[in-house]
Amino acid sequence: MIHGNGPVLLTPGPLTTSAATREAMLYDWGSWDEAFNRMTKSICRDLLAIVSGHDDFVCVPMQGSGTFAVEAALGSLVPHDAVVLVPNNGAYCARMLKILERLGIAAVELKFHDDEPASVARIQAMFERDPRITHVAQVHLETSAGLLNPLDEIAALCAQHGKRLIVDAMSSFGALPIDVSKGGIDALISASGKCLEGVPGMGFVIVRRSLLEASAGIARSLALDIHDQYAYMLKTTQWRFTPPTHVVAALRAALDQFFAEGGQPERGTRYRSNCAALIDGMTALGFEPYLDADVQAPVIVTFHAPRDTSYDFKRFYEAVRDAGYVLYPGKLTDVETFRVGCIGAIDADDIRGAVAAIGRALQTLNVSVAT
Repeated sequence: MIHGNGPVLLTPGPLTTSAATREAMLYDWGSWDEAFNRMTKSICRDLLAIVSGHDDFVCVPMQGSGTFAVEAALGSLVPHDAVVLVPNNGAYCARMLKILERLGIAAVELKFHDDEPASVARIQAMFERDPRITHVAQVHLETSAGLLNPLDEIAALCAQHGKRLIVDAMSSFGALPIDVSKGGIDALISASGKCLEGVPGMGFVIVRRSLLEASAGIARSLALDIHDQYAYMLKTTQWRFTPPTHVVAALRAALDQFFAEGGQPERGTRYRSNCAALIDGMTALGFEPYLDADVQAPVIVTFHAPRDTSYDFKRFYEAVRDAGYVLYPGKLTDVETFRVGCIGAIDADDIRGAVAAIGRALQTLNVSVAT
């Protein structure tokens, strides 16, 4: 085990954090303090480095959860006369559509099944069918099922057709390779409480510098205006409004551990090991993963719920929680499922412990998993 006391959170966030990350929150920072502002700057520099942002991109931190940052990016970077294509294969794609609707931005939905990756061919066909489309808002890893969408191919397509691409990389940033220097991606959004293994409370937008500098006055919100946040930080080194100081300090500690572990390649390797241990163990218990292996991301795995009439998720959840492991309900509408995360400051031994706890819970509740 690489975490401290408390339950193991097998969820897509908040995650189980390390003792060092939690300890970083024991110090009180002043929001105007020079040392705190240097910390913010160092975090932004490191976040850019993870995706090869270099000189062409900037990182803008935002107060709030990942959804705050998604809404900030869409509301600040998409012009009022734009039309946004959203390939939709899950709950977080649907949330982007809802955000666009609330912001009064024209959107086109391209619907896929919950277990079907976004198709580059169908996106291209939409470009040809509807020349009004100016932007694509794409979820990289749809955590409602754990589905991985083909980001590199979609980015190349958008570059070829001159479409702006805004990517929700909430559950993939730090775990999977992303390289914005290849072209095609104009903005990338994630948050502190996901695969970087910080705590929730800070989102961030990595955005092409030229696009951000041209976006003054677009934002539909005062608090969620990333251009103003960027301009104010550039001028003063400070956040516009009260920053989540303890969250920022925890992220600094989490990033130090991220790089000490070996960065994205090694973080991804640990998560893949966790995912393999999870699927092997759950399959041995009789559970069936919802997704095919070739589209399953090593971040969270959706399993079909037992069909036994004795099964009740709430009782099942509580039994596993009493053993020290926190599961997550499913977000699919067509079949009953539940989800088990592979991320956070955990390793394969923690996963095997969770699988054993799940097995004991099934016995206690007299639930059969036989399909």
